[in-house]
Amino acid sequence: MTEKPITRHPHRVTLRLTDTTLAFAVADETAAGGLDYEPYVMKSGMSPAANLREAFIESRILGAGFLHAQVLVDSPVLLVPLEEFDADDAEPFYHHTFTGHTNEELLNTVLPAQNAVAVYPINKDVKLVLTDHFRDIRIMPLMQPVWSYLHRRSFTGTKRKLFAYFRGKQMEVFAFAHNRFRFSNRYEVVNANDAAYFILHVWTQLGLDAREDELFLCGTMPEREPLIAGLKEFVQKVTVINPAAEFNRAPITQIKGLPFDLMTLYIKGR
Repeated sequence: MTEKPITRHPHRVTLRLTDTTLAFAVADETAAGGLDYEPYVMKSGMSPAANLREAFIESRILGAGFLHAQVLVDSPVLLVPLEEFDADDAEPFYHHTFTGHTNEELLNTVLPAQNAVAVYPINKDVKLVLTDHFRDIRIMPLMQPVWSYLHRRSFTGTKRKLFAYFRGKQMEVFAFAHNRFRFSNRYEVVNANDAAYFILHVWTQLGLDAREDELFLCGTMPEREPLIAGLKEFVQKVTVINPAAEFNRAPITQIKGLPFDLMTLYIKGR
C-alpha cells in the first residue's frame, strides 16, 4: 500500500533543530491528535547543514513543499531585560557569556510577555539551507514556547513556582515574577542526583518556601521516580506535568503555545 501523501496546508511546518537530532511537524486534521510528526535520524560524519539538506530530499513532511516554516533552534540563550537590550551590545555580551560560537550568526527574539530579549546563535550553513527552501521563516529558541506555556501556568494560584524542564541530558530551570524571568539557567544532568542537586540549589538561592511554594517538573526525566521521591524529602509540593493527561481533552493544534517537545511526548503517549 502506498503511503498517503501530505496535502499542502496553509499552516507553517515546524522544524526542531539540535546538533544531534532533527524533527519536523505540521498540523494535520487527519493525523492522530491533529499533528503529523516525523523524527529524522541524522547521519554520523555529516555536518548539521548537510544532514538538513539530505532531510529535504528524504523527509516525507519536508518534501510536501511548504513555503512557511517555524524553526526552533537548540542553542545556549542569553536573556536580556527588554528595557536594557541594545543590539550593538548583544554580540560582545553573548560571547563574554558563552564561548565557542564565534563562527555562528547571532539572532535575537523579543519575548514580550516576559519583558526580555533572547539572544542565541544559529549555524550559518544551516540558516542558508533554510533560506534556500522556505519563503518565510520564523526562527526562535527551542525553549520559547516552553517558557510561554509555563509562564501562563505560573499565574495559577498565589504561590511562587519553580519549573524544571527536561530533554535529553539537558535540564532548564526557571522561575517568573512580575512578568519577568526571575531566574533561568541550563544544566547538564545524567541522573536523578544531578537534577535534584541543581533544582534544590536554585530553590534555596531564590528563597522559596519548602512547605508553601511549588515545584513543577516536565519533560523526560532521568530516573523519574527516584528524582520525585528525593525532591519530596525537601519540597512538599512537587507536581509533574503530564502532557498526555493534560492535553487529551482538546486537539493538539488548538492548544495555544503548546511546546514542540510536549507535542512529541503527547503523540508518543509518554
